[in-house]
Amino acid sequence: MSNLISRIKTTLGVESSVSTAEILASTLGGFIGIFLISLISFHFTGASGAALIVPSMGASAVLVFAVPHGKLSQPWALFGGQLSSAFVGVCCYLLVPNLFLAAGLAVGLAIGTMHVLRCIHPPGGATALVAVVGTAQIHTLGFEYVLTPVFLNTLIIFMAAFIFNSFFPWRRYPTSMMRFSDTPTIEKQKPSRYIEKEHIERALSDIDLVVDLNVETLQELFALTLEHAETPSFATNQIMLGHYYTNSKHGAEWCVRQIIDEAASDDPKKDMVIYRVAEGQGLQSADSCTRTEFAAWTNRELYSTNN
Repeated sequence: MSNLISRIKTTLGVESSVSTAEILASTLGGFIGIFLISLISFHFTGASGAALIVPSMGASAVLVFAVPHGKLSQPWALFGGQLSSAFVGVCCYLLVPNLFLAAGLAVGLAIGTMHVLRCIHPPGGATALVAVVGTAQIHTLGFEYVLTPVFLNTLIIFMAAFIFNSFFPWRRYPTSMMRFSDTPTIEKQKPSRYIEKEHIERALSDIDLVVDLNVETLQELFALTLEHAETPSFATNQIMLGHYYTNSKHGAEWCVRQIIDEAASDDPKKDMVIYRVAEGQGLQSADSCTRTEFAAWTNRELYSTNN
């Protein structure tokens, strides 16, 4: 029965569950983002309906608040996808008199444009479509639609996502704001555990599909997979002075610790380490424990992006 359920989940594409903290953060973020767009846009434009807030912003909110580390959620995808799609949609409405043909062209050409500009953002398709099938109020805007409401809406949701996600140490937006990475610097990399980026790019080219992960993230994923396969549990001799480690917990329990001192003992089981919390729960606090206890707490090593 369990195998049958697993096969059904795989067939339907059922995603793995996330922590309650992650669900609450995504929910609250979506609410705040759309609320601010409505409030600020009305203050500046006094408009209503789709001229105030483009419906596709709801889908953008899902991406930047529920999947803030996704490739399709990043700033270039957000701004490039929304603005280029808005422009294409207006062009199709103005140049193609047949509504049905204009609607199909708007979405199709928006997808093609986002591919060419390398800014795939799924809500962009809806933004292009609204420019064609929207209300008379939208149509009278012409190319102003690209700036107001689309650019204004996009700017507000970007700022909201940037500020909101900064309050949660385990999530940052954009991903370049993350203080720690699973990928070490070049001089620290272990060749046996790292697949060259060009090989990953060739593999992506072979399957010829858009994946909501960039090459760097895929490299980290493969490296972690190999590391977990080689060393299922963290060993005490892997705990080193000055290095950073995480428990890989989800939500509020996520934590990064740095070893700041150590004390050897005649009995290896009583070797002590002193650590400070560098990110997450208990930030900037310090404590000590045996090296064995620390290894049991640790899931993997992280690397500071400031180095």
